[in-house]
Amino acid sequence: MTFPFINSIISWFLKKRKHQVELFLKYPIDVQNELLLKLVSAAKNTEFGKQQNFASIKNYSDFANNIPIQRYESIEPLIERCRKGEQNLFWPTPIRWFAKSSGTTNAKSKFIPVSDEAIEYCHFKAGKDMLCLYINNNEDAKLFTGKGLRLGGSSAVYEDNNSYFGDLSAIIIENMPFWADFSSAPKQETALMSEWETKMEAIINETIHENITSLVGVPSWMLVLLNKVLEKTGKDNILEVWPNLEVYFHGGINFNPYREQYKKLIPKDDFKYYETYNASEGFFAIQDRNNSEEMLLMLDYGIFYEFIPMDQYDGENSIAIPLSEVKKDINYAVVITTNGGLWRYLIGDTVKFTSTDPYRIKITGRTKHHINVFGEELIIENAEEALKAASDKTNSEIKEYTVGPIFMNGKENGAHEWIIEFEKPPKNLAFFTEMLDNALKNCNSDYEAKRYNNMTLAMPKVHQARKGLFYDWMKEKGKLGGQHKVPRLSNERGFVEELLKL
Repeated sequence: MTFPFINSIISWFLKKRKHQVELFLKYPIDVQNELLLKLVSAAKNTEFGKQQNFASIKNYSDFANNIPIQRYESIEPLIERCRKGEQNLFWPTPIRWFAKSSGTTNAKSKFIPVSDEAIEYCHFKAGKDMLCLYINNNEDAKLFTGKGLRLGGSSAVYEDNNSYFGDLSAIIIENMPFWADFSSAPKQETALMSEWETKMEAIINETIHENITSLVGVPSWMLVLLNKVLEKTGKDNILEVWPNLEVYFHGGINFNPYREQYKKLIPKDDFKYYETYNASEGFFAIQDRNNSEEMLLMLDYGIFYEFIPMDQYDGENSIAIPLSEVKKDINYAVVITTNGGLWRYLIGDTVKFTSTDPYRIKITGRTKHHINVFGEELIIENAEEALKAASDKTNSEIKEYTVGPIFMNGKENGAHEWIIEFEKPPKNLAFFTEMLDNALKNCNSDYEAKRYNNMTLAMPKVHQARKGLFYDWMKEKGKLGGQHKVPRLSNERGFVEELLKL
């Protein structure tokens, strides 16, 4: 049990970190450049450091000219050697933990190295900062009079060759200090259960009688949990179960498609939503203001950032720029160098800067998850903006969706094929489709040009999915829970074809 005076003490402690945040807000480029040289110096005697002549690197220009931009495939041999017990390959301290990537439904797994420094000075630090920023913005916060409900990955941590791998959330929970368990629910043993549906039932049984004051997790899976809580308790909304609930820290996918559903589940005008941006490779950004849709890029987590303008993107052959050269409202691919031994690594995400003083961002999608079969350059940001506009005009709510191309066959033009599972379906699907098409034209000039007079692209084809289709599809693939996400956009028809058969 926690008490009000404990809430005050923890809040005071967390607020002290705000002064360090203000330092990188004031000197962002200096902080990043100093960090880069520290990372290079730390790893100069590793195998990778010697191969790339880290000892000769004196500034960013040397760094960018010496080290190639890399995908996972190019560093996989070093990672596999490390997983089998070799050390000092790409980071000087022992790497014992590997985050098994689960960002897509692809079968191939990635094993991202997670150093002790990354756990302590990136992931744990970010968790504290998430609370720090929230508490600084909300003086009357009472988070620590109760517990935070964490909904992490469904994979446990497994041992292999004297190293450990699993979902990042499981690795974080495994390494949390014992006292952190007192302020979290469910207990560690439950949080690490591997079978998703059994775990959900256990979490509900363990938490419905607790004083839950905050939620942490991916919006799609948290929504499943909250609906099951209402089924179990027979209550009308979540505040009847947890009356002191005050904030939901969310990340992993765009929150906008789920916003209206959460408002119904948690009918509280001053309830707070705080977005975070983290991945297996690191923790990158945190919403730093109430009621904002942008996040502050965190510059002192042991991560050096570079960016590739997407209109010049060419994978590993791209030319990246440092933080000092970015501009607002341009779509960039993110490149990171980390205290976990990733060097100029393409993480596959794209972002736009909404501000450069301070550096605030919005996630726009993935470098691979877009549709450009016909030159339309459709990205996730466009899709979700258009879906919201169509939903607003048809009084509907969307739960899940995916989109793929319909290829030209000589006689017919190409098109986009949408499979949408509605929480609240539109009365007229044809009208919804028309509104979606119009909204896509409004937010994407390339799409509008290809749609002109149906010359290249025909009207989108929209299927209304049955209830639970996406859940069943993810379950069939063993991808329930955690960081697993429904792929939104694809240049291929694979996902669409699979869903149409279910």
